Amino acid sequence: MPETVLGVIPARFASRRFEGKPLAELGGKPLVQHVYERSVACPVFERVVVATDDARIHAAVERFGGAVTMTSPDHVSGTDRVAEVAAAESAAIVVNIQGDEPFVNARVLEQVVRPLLEPTAPPMATLCKRITERAVLEDPNVVKVVTASDGTALYFSRSPVPYPDRGVGAAAWEHIGIYAYRRDFLLAFSRMRPTQLELAEGLEQLRALEHGHRIAVVPTDDHVGVSVDTPDDLRRARKMLEQIPAAPAQDALDGR
Repeated sequence: MPETVLGVIPARFASRRFEGKPLAELGGKPLVQHVYERSVACPVFERVVVATDDARIHAAVERFGGAVTMTSPDHVSGTDRVAEVAAAESAAIVVNIQGDEPFVNARVLEQVVRPLLEPTAPPMATLCKRITERAVLEDPNVVKVVTASDGTALYFSRSPVPYPDRGVGAAAWEHIGIYAYRRDFLLAFSRMRPTQLELAEGLEQLRALEHGHRIAVVPTDDHVGVSVDTPDDLRRARKMLEQIPAAPAQDALDGR
């Protein structure tokens, strides 16, 4: 029997840099609707649900016909919100889909799930794309990942890793923050205490590595990395929307 996969889009109203971001208008739709419609186009998902702590977001998702559930307002991270939803579901694999990336596509979501379908898979998977510009490598807002020969993560950092000035030509990779988890591991992960490296780098995924767990890292060329964190980002996304195809219509998805 094929393993079931659940996609969860955490969406909270209170954001320090952009309050109400999931409801921000983009091409005549709220931001969260773009993420939802592109996510349900991924054929590996049995179900996609928005997880929120705000009645306004809940109502907006219901209006466009999406699945939505209310979660605790006390969660400190999107991962905790996803874990609350996963605890009430039976899916074997759970994908944490960033709610502020309106151009996420089905190919990328399928790619992050694929490693977890293997018999000896790590309990967690994520994505990366090659860095080709020195400025990106040195930007502390861009998270870098270094992997072992088997494709699992050695370390994630905001620093430029590997060191760029030795002339050996080692590739550098930008981490893409979409995660797939085995459900049982996700529930255990959400209960682990934050670790020193996690706190030093401000990167939650380091908690898994510090506790001795493997993370599969999948290279991709399909990710359109536009994260809407500020009103300026939203204006940039509105310009990009003119160049990027829209998500499939919901009625077409219902009939697939």
